[in-house]
Amino acid sequence: MDEPLLKPGVDPPVRVWRLTSWLLHHVNARANRVVTQHFGRPGWRMWYAILAGLDQYGTLSQAEICRRLGIDRGDAVSVLNELEAAGLARRLPDPKDARRNAVDITPEGKEVLFELDVVVDAAQDELLRQLTVEERSQLNALLRKLIERPATEEATPPKNRTRAGKS
Repeated sequence: MDEPLLKPGVDPPVRVWRLTSWLLHHVNARANRVVTQHFGRPGWRMWYAILAGLDQYGTLSQAEICRRLGIDRGDAVSVLNELEAAGLARRLPDPKDARRNAVDITPEGKEVLFELDVVVDAAQDELLRQLTVEERSQLNALLRKLIERPATEEATPPKNRTRAGKS
């Protein structure tokens, strides 16, 4: 699938092309399309994330899964229900707090996770096919740097800017 990122006839001005936020938005839209197409259904992206989290971190409370993955609790509950119904995860009483559930990946869940790894890798290859292995690594490192930046370092908007952008 060698479709251009922008539709034919779309020709943003140079000022827009220089905006990293605009570029990331359009790359994100493509990434979502490619991954969803490879998975075959939208919900599997969340299945993959939760199964990967359970595989890496072990048994977690539902709240901890949401915190670690940065996902909405309501979304996670419905996905966990699906994973449990499919026999890929199981809810157990949390040994630390009887009022909550802990979630664990099943052996079948690990098998499905490995199958989904292949799908995810193929989607990444399609998305990033124009980049070399070194460029892919560099892109991931730069994006992680942006993501992992502490919130205390977030820039505050400049004060007293005029319409022309001068102080």
